[in-house]
Amino acid sequence: MDKEQVAAVLNDIGVLLELKGENPFKTRAYSNAARTLEGLSEPLAKLVAEDRLGEIKGIGEGIQKKVTELVTTGRLAYYEELKASIPAGLVAMLQIQGLGPKKVKALNDKLGVETIEQLEAACQAGQVATLDGFGEKTQAKILEGIAFRRQFASRHLLSDALVAAEPILDNLRAHPDVIRVSTGGSVRRHKEIIGDIDFLVSSKRPENVIEFFATQPGILSVSAKGETKASVMLEGGIQADLRVVSDAEFPFALMYFTGSKEHNIVMRQRAIDRGLRLNEYGLFKSKEETRDPKLLVACQTEEDVFQKLGLHYVPPELREDKGEFDAAERGPLPRLIEWTDLRGSLHNHSNWSDGQNTLEEIADYMDDLGLDYWAITDHSKSSFVANGLDPARLRKQIKIVKDYSQRLADAGRHIRLLTGSEVDILTEGKLDFPDDLLAELDVVVASLHQGFSQNEAETTKRLIRAAENPYVHIMGHLTGRLLLEREAYKVNQQAVIDACAETGTWIELNCNPYRFDLDWRLWPYAKSKGVKCVINPDTHRNEHSQFLRLGAGIARKGWLTKADVVNALPWEALRKELKKKRSRLK
Repeated sequence: MDKEQVAAVLNDIGVLLELKGENPFKTRAYSNAARTLEGLSEPLAKLVAEDRLGEIKGIGEGIQKKVTELVTTGRLAYYEELKASIPAGLVAMLQIQGLGPKKVKALNDKLGVETIEQLEAACQAGQVATLDGFGEKTQAKILEGIAFRRQFASRHLLSDALVAAEPILDNLRAHPDVIRVSTGGSVRRHKEIIGDIDFLVSSKRPENVIEFFATQPGILSVSAKGETKASVMLEGGIQADLRVVSDAEFPFALMYFTGSKEHNIVMRQRAIDRGLRLNEYGLFKSKEETRDPKLLVACQTEEDVFQKLGLHYVPPELREDKGEFDAAERGPLPRLIEWTDLRGSLHNHSNWSDGQNTLEEIADYMDDLGLDYWAITDHSKSSFVANGLDPARLRKQIKIVKDYSQRLADAGRHIRLLTGSEVDILTEGKLDFPDDLLAELDVVVASLHQGFSQNEAETTKRLIRAAENPYVHIMGHLTGRLLLEREAYKVNQQAVIDACAETGTWIELNCNPYRFDLDWRLWPYAKSKGVKCVINPDTHRNEHSQFLRLGAGIARKGWLTKADVVNALPWEALRKELKKKRSRLK
């Protein structure tokens, strides 16, 4: 196991011990040890092999033995026994928003609740509201959380789907009997939440491909297997379906299985209007549904199909029947942003607040990626849970970041570090730092991290006031949503976009896969108002820089081009843009 996997097990142990009511100092020791391991600069396996774990502050003898067992064997008997001692339903309850280990234990102790179904019944009977520390509001919130969880029970994050799909896609691509291969459905359209994963292959030997697919690593079970189709369940509970077609059918099948349903309906009607029939098997010269190969209109690619129906090519991300047909009739669609266009990020955290990496580690990693710049925007003081910086610490960090960035330049390194802060938007829209301190920073991201219970008008007013501050460059994760976990807070997003247009404030597309906030559906409106996008991974560890690729896919769904995205600018151009809003002060 690597350090992230071991840290995850230690965190789980802490949660499970809390469910059992263990001493809080004991439970906290595991979470602290997990945080320590995540921040290691040396490989964990090396520390274990050299018996140096005990030298690290926060790793006591007991935890040291457990970490060693995990690293050397990949298992931990203590962890497995602990999990077996706790009803699985109690752990499942932790997935309901607002329920932590202490509340779950209280529900179990006082009401005997062991499953989500029992919890729901207890709430509906009004029993939960009578418990100390709960009340009517908490009871209602729990019911809302259960309904939310049930609504998305079979839904998955795009990031999880891609992690599961890409190794299989690569293996299929390398198979000698595969001619062409692609994902389809919501994964290919880059939807933020997906239901299942669709694979499409063209081959002359479909039976060989089906057998190969059914034996891929990561498959838990095979639910169906026929001559040209197969369905499997992958690790993580994601269903994956494979369809194998002839190479002549591939362009039509790819279009059909990519969707969306709404897009396909319009495409089929365009075919009918031209005396043709379009289905998953082909485009046919017929007024009736058919699969007759003699009537097939030859198309080698999807581009050919669009052309036959009087359209320029529509990228998969835009196939949602949200304006793509009018645009494709007028002319070629604009070249959408590519993740390789991105030159850096303006919202990232270091180990000065709740990030895992040092400034040196961040600079080395991003330089190796070939990026031009990377802003250090740690949390402000009101985010005390995230070890937010007070003014004195921030001023100290500003000096260190500037000095280090200059040393990088003097050494001929490509990467540049920018000073910054993710500053909390407080009550009534006041910011967590005074203007004179914000003026010292290269980049200021303003975000809500508290007061989510305000009504729409109050929240909207707070955000607009923050956008009006001349020192704020970027509005961070505008709705605060966490996909599949937490609904967005109530806010009039169009009103905030209008305010950003008036003040020259940029809006973040936070590309953490749990956020993708601002939503892609609103970017065409923001773009029409002249609001610029910043695709930020909101990194808390270096590996999160990979989210930039995901963010570019969501930006493409929002019709964004390279010209619409601030962090597609090279270093010198970015520096000029950062100064523009503050030039309004003069």
